[in-house]
Amino acid sequence: MAEALLMPTLGLTMTEGTVDKWYKAVGDPIAKGEAVVSISSEKLTHDVEAPADGILLAIIVDEGGEKACQGVIGYIGQEGESVPTETIEVKEEVKEDTPLEEEKIKKENKQPVKRITDGRIFATPLARKMADEQGYALADIIGSGGNGRITRRDVERFVPLTTTSAAPQTVGEGLEGMRKVIAQRMHNSLAQTAQLTLHRKADITNLLAFRKEMKQKAGDNMSRSTLSINTLLIKAVSRALKDCPEMNASYNGEEHILHESVHMGIAVAVDDGLVVPVINDVDSKPLSQIGADFVSVTSQALDGTLPSNLYSGSTFTITNLGSAGIEYFTPILNTPEIGILGVGSTSSKLIFNDLKVIEEIQELPLSLTFDHQIVDGSPAADFLGRIVYYLENPYLLVV
Repeated sequence: MAEALLMPTLGLTMTEGTVDKWYKAVGDPIAKGEAVVSISSEKLTHDVEAPADGILLAIIVDEGGEKACQGVIGYIGQEGESVPTETIEVKEEVKEDTPLEEEKIKKENKQPVKRITDGRIFATPLARKMADEQGYALADIIGSGGNGRITRRDVERFVPLTTTSAAPQTVGEGLEGMRKVIAQRMHNSLAQTAQLTLHRKADITNLLAFRKEMKQKAGDNMSRSTLSINTLLIKAVSRALKDCPEMNASYNGEEHILHESVHMGIAVAVDDGLVVPVINDVDSKPLSQIGADFVSVTSQALDGTLPSNLYSGSTFTITNLGSAGIEYFTPILNTPEIGILGVGSTSSKLIFNDLKVIEEIQELPLSLTFDHQIVDGSPAADFLGRIVYYLENPYLLVV
């Protein structure tokens, strides 16, 4: 007897899925457990595997078609076996709307309806592709699928509003020089990425004690820059990036690259704007070299003598507003990087220690912005936790 391939349920909120790609054609042999078709939900992509050996007898839902969860999308069986005819007759997307229904849909889509959501817009991959090809904004289209998801038919039915409003201004219009470049880059960064920021404080009491101890023992043999907060912070971040390599990456909208080495960008405010000089290969350098490089690239950036090759190529960026008294802020990604760490001003705090005795600690606020297209909240939080771990265990920075 032929066995049905069903649209799986991939989550509590999933009500229907989209068939993205059939790996097999009707009549092709299939082994049990072999991937037969790829489907997608609002968030996930999943391969449906063959429940038994046989051949693909029928495809019920074509590529780009949608089906309710647990609905039949195809059949597998032995050659010559029959497929339930009632299933084929109910093939996806064959129902035609009546003229009255079509007119009602057009009228609804012409109204400037505001979408009330938590900021997410659910749409099938095919609907997104069609909307992009037509130049439609998904936010303007009313979805008829589960959770208001936009389907292929919603895009086909959509009638864009015609307005007489003036065309939007060019980004950076009216600005000149570096200010114009910064405006364009910041706008593009926000437009092309899904930016989210996590905030957390690190107890740097032990870090400050470590600095004091090392300075006393080394005396004049150690440069001041070797144990500066910035140097130690760069080292801690580079260690965390090696522990969480998915954060040491870049994405330009087409290509996702994981980088082997850590090249740290350092945001520096100059007279007419902001630049990001780069310290290369910080993951393989001792604190003394990182400190010397930090002083070198930042001072050259300030006086305009930094070589052009050190203005690009960073894989992660740190921006520090602690000297301005800022505690937390939301740094904007230095694209195509997928992460940037904002550093705030150190503050004192009284706490009860393990012995229930009041003691004073020093805390450093950290703000991690990441591209949610590439990294989810949990691994980003783990990465921020690793930075905190190294700052709170400073002797690990010298081993």
